[in-house]
Amino acid sequence: MTIRRMLLTVALSGSLLTLGAQTTATVADGSVLTLEQCRDMALSNNKNLRKINEEIRAAGYQKDEAFAAYLPAIDFAGGYLYNQKNISLLEKDALLPVKTFDLQKQGYEFNVVKNPMTGEPVMVNGKPVPEQVALLPKEAMTFDIHNVFFGAVTLTQPIFMGGKIVAMNKITGYAEELAKAKHGNASRDLVYAVDAAYWMVVSLHAKQALAESYVNLLDTLSHNVGLMLEQGVATRRDKLAVDVKLNSAQVDLTKVNNGLALSKMALAQLCGFPIHTPYTLADENAECLSALAPKYSDTPIDMNEVYARRDDLRQLELGVKIFGQKEKVARAAMMPNLALVGMYSFSNPNVFDGFKNKFSGAFSVGAMLTVPIWHWGGNYNKYRAAKAQTSAMRMELEDAKEMIDLQVSQANFKAEEALKTRRMTAANLESADENLRCANAGFRDGVMTVDDVMGAQTAWLKAHSENIDADIDVYLCDVYLSKVLGTLNTNK
Repeated sequence: MTIRRMLLTVALSGSLLTLGAQTTATVADGSVLTLEQCRDMALSNNKNLRKINEEIRAAGYQKDEAFAAYLPAIDFAGGYLYNQKNISLLEKDALLPVKTFDLQKQGYEFNVVKNPMTGEPVMVNGKPVPEQVALLPKEAMTFDIHNVFFGAVTLTQPIFMGGKIVAMNKITGYAEELAKAKHGNASRDLVYAVDAAYWMVVSLHAKQALAESYVNLLDTLSHNVGLMLEQGVATRRDKLAVDVKLNSAQVDLTKVNNGLALSKMALAQLCGFPIHTPYTLADENAECLSALAPKYSDTPIDMNEVYARRDDLRQLELGVKIFGQKEKVARAAMMPNLALVGMYSFSNPNVFDGFKNKFSGAFSVGAMLTVPIWHWGGNYNKYRAAKAQTSAMRMELEDAKEMIDLQVSQANFKAEEALKTRRMTAANLESADENLRCANAGFRDGVMTVDDVMGAQTAWLKAHSENIDADIDVYLCDVYLSKVLGTLNTNK
């Protein structure tokens, strides 16, 4: 049953450890890989980490983009316009009255046509008729605008934008830190997955050797019972019982072999090299896993230090800061905006010195002030929504801290339980070995039955299997504890 549970764990692990590793690493056939080498290969070839690296680069570019808002913006705009008709300021030729200087009145007066009989001005349509007029032809007031070219170079320097530019710079800075924290968290998750897969292989390799030893014990017992059956000191039932047990053990050995092969493939995929590459792990042939197992420290845990090391908690803290800056961006929409504007505009034709069909332009400098007055509460509601999002993120942060407290406590309890279980299973090994030795001796002396020997062998298998599980569980609990404490090393 222990072997079957182990195989089920391997199957589940194989489905969970496909974290997007890219098969680009090369490993020579028969290479001996250490845990550190497996970690390094996984960190180098994981696609998810590569994607996060690109996100970090993008966040850096966005930070530079936000900083550029402090600096003046220079733009150019130009265009061409074709008009069907020209502009004419007159409907037809115009006749303008002419004034002459009157010495007696010391001023300019209109000369009008007078009736020689009466001496009164001649009136037409109620208006006096001037003696002299100036002709203003219609063509003189007609301007060619068939082809119009225009353009402008503008410079805009923000002076006060309600704090929006400062807030956006802080947001992009926090976003860059957020991407880096995300990378650290993903790296720790990946290292934890690699360690779990690594020790799974070591465990199954030890289980493989144990299953082979168990098959050899049953095979030897089957051979001895067969000789006893020929001599008439054993029954056929004894022989059949041993053979059934041997067949079951061989099936379990086959399952362990398949599970070991699958777990090696899962680790290879995670590390990023071809899954069918034959390799060996450095701890597969360790004589005593218990001697290599880590020792836990009794030093009290400072949760503030744990909070500072946890990248996932750091992401939430940065999220609170980002939403806090978004509040300021929303508030800036309700504040005046002031900017300095400079412009050089030109056109062809131009009217700077008469109407001429050539390029000419002029500089303009000014300031632009925008004051929001009334938007039916739209901007204020946007600000209140940003404040609500900040509060929600802050509550999520507090909830995450409580969950981390629970995680650390659970990891500590599991680590202590794993150590106690290892000590207990190590003590059971001597009893199981002695029990098997006594059963074999009693069977040779004829005071023990075949069932007694098989019972002792089963107890021996269970004791050794539980000891292997306990040793591996100590490693896994140590890795998990390091992960929840934020001390898991991910440096290559």
